Amino acid sequence: MMRPVIGLMPLWDEERKSIRMHPGYHDSVLSSGGLPLILPFSKEEDQFKQLADICDGFVFTGGPDIAPSRFGEEVMSEKVYCCEKRDVLETGILKYILEKDKPVLGICRGIQLLNVALGGTLYQDLPEFKPSDVSHWQTAESFEPTHSVILVPGSPLEACLGKSELKVNTFHHQGIKDLAPGLEIMARAEDGLVESFRKPDSRFFWAVQWHPEMMFEHDENSRKIFAALIDACK
Repeated sequence: MMRPVIGLMPLWDEERKSIRMHPGYHDSVLSSGGLPLILPFSKEEDQFKQLADICDGFVFTGGPDIAPSRFGEEVMSEKVYCCEKRDVLETGILKYILEKDKPVLGICRGIQLLNVALGGTLYQDLPEFKPSDVSHWQTAESFEPTHSVILVPGSPLEACLGKSELKVNTFHHQGIKDLAPGLEIMARAEDGLVESFRKPDSRFFWAVQWHPEMMFEHDENSRKIFAALIDACK
C-alpha cells in the first residue's frame, strides 16, 4: 500500500543558512504510516500549488514567531523573533491546501500560524501580556508532560483520545488571543489559553499548542493524534 505523503514545513537555521528538521516530526509521521517530505522554502504561486498537489497532508511545525504585522500589530516585545521565509511559505501554500481540502495538523507555531492566516491574533509574549500561574515554557525534558489541558466535551479530539483531560509538554512564549472566524476550540489550558482547535468545515484541520512529536515514543495520546492525521489522508 502506498503511504500518504505528508509535507513538513521546514525549519530554518539562520546561523548555518540551512534547512533543518527536528527528527520527531519525521519519525512520528513515518511511524504512523505516512511518508514525510520536507518542503522547500518556495515563494512562487505555481510552486505553492504544485506542493499542495504533491502532498496528501501537511504538518505545520513548531519554530519562531509569526510576524506581528500579519495580525495588524507592531512588534511590542523584545522576545519576538520571526522568520519571514517561513511566514511566506506557510501562508502562501495554505490557501491551496484549503482549496484542495488536504488534511492539516498544526503544532506549536503551527497552531499560531494557522490562526493568524485565517484572521486571528496572538499574544506576542505570554508572560508580558497574559501572565498566568501556568508555565507555558517547561524546564523538564521535552518528552515529559508538565501541565494539563481540558478537552471540550463532544469535540473530535476528545473522541480521538477518549478522555476529557490530559497532560502535555509545552514550549511556547506566544499564544492565541483572538480565535480566527470559523475555527472551533477543542482544548484549553487551565488558565483558559487555547491549546487546540479545528476547522469544522474541513476534512481534517486540527492544531495543538503542545508538541506531540516530542512525546510520541512515550505517549499514546500523541500517537493517536498523528494516527488521526494519517487516517484522514487515506
